[in-house]
Amino acid sequence: MIPYGRQHIDDADIQAVVDVLKSDWLTQGPAIESFEKALAKYCGAKYAVAVSSATAALHIACLAAGVGPGKTVWTVPNTFVASANCALYCGGGVDFVDIDSNLNISIESLEMKLSQAKAPDVIIPVHFSGRSASMEKLHAIARKHNIVVIEDASHAIGASQNGAKVGSCKSSDMCVFSFHPVKIITTGEGGMVTTNSDSLYQKLIRLRTHGITRDSTQMKGESEGPWYYQQIELGYNYRITDIQAALGLSQLNHLDKFVSRRRELVNRYHSLLAHLPVVIPQGSNDHESAWHLYVVRLKLDQIQRTRREVFEAMRAHGIAVNVHYIPVHLQPFYQAMGFRPGAFPVSEQYYEEALSLPLFYDLTFEDQDRVVAALKASLA
Repeated sequence: MIPYGRQHIDDADIQAVVDVLKSDWLTQGPAIESFEKALAKYCGAKYAVAVSSATAALHIACLAAGVGPGKTVWTVPNTFVASANCALYCGGGVDFVDIDSNLNISIESLEMKLSQAKAPDVIIPVHFSGRSASMEKLHAIARKHNIVVIEDASHAIGASQNGAKVGSCKSSDMCVFSFHPVKIITTGEGGMVTTNSDSLYQKLIRLRTHGITRDSTQMKGESEGPWYYQQIELGYNYRITDIQAALGLSQLNHLDKFVSRRRELVNRYHSLLAHLPVVIPQGSNDHESAWHLYVVRLKLDQIQRTRREVFEAMRAHGIAVNVHYIPVHLQPFYQAMGFRPGAFPVSEQYYEEALSLPLFYDLTFEDQDRVVAALKASLA
């Protein structure tokens, strides 16, 4: 079975983990800070805060942005549920903005929604499949309406827009990455928040560790000694370990190589699929996608099978295709909140047609040929 995604671990990654296992620090040690500094430098951001998952990163980013009761977050339906759930974790409200033909937040739909409703406190654009949303336009709108922008770049480490790396926070307040094993680089489980704000950074650091600080300048009253700490707000245990950070730092050294290989495979897919009844994903001159996913859209009016039949036929051929994503507003939990089918038609139409094909660093040309042959047979 060829999976749709898979991590690549080499001897250097293994040795990095072994070195930590032999050291005095398994958690809250120097590997975490090294990983944070390296990723911040790679992205061109001032700060980075490593946490236990991208979900944790989204949660503390929303908290740092002031999300709570009476506050609202807007995101897109075409994402994993964590992009919306993070608002609810904070006691805030959530709503959605439909996507455009690039499968990212539609600037036109956003402007229309803002003309009809109160502006949200936070917007979370999701860089679907590794391609950045139109951040410069979104940033201008957000500043006009005093909206905090948190990029969900779980798919997009290594991507860039107009020469700026995703994660630089050039057009946002914070940016979140995921290091789950199917993502471009992995720490097993893990996430990161980047920011250029000193105050947001300090708050993220506290929220990661129970709301505790050892910085005397943040304490209420004077420190009682070198051992002293204070809990000054309600935080969480969202720490990452040095074991994970060591793996992440080693993986980061391979990031450009990983992304380059994905782009090579994507260009080959484009050529191999050109004559099949599918819509292939498109790039653009100002967006350099990291290509976490390669999603085709089935031309259902030109084939004699449903998407489910194609999906099951591909699995029968030994190709572990997937579907990204079921629109969040269609989940039973969100329908119980009042969301209904038909509310975000572009996302819903995309979902009916979407099929994610295998894409990962170790995918060979022979494997790719097998995927394409299976798809051709499955569409017949």
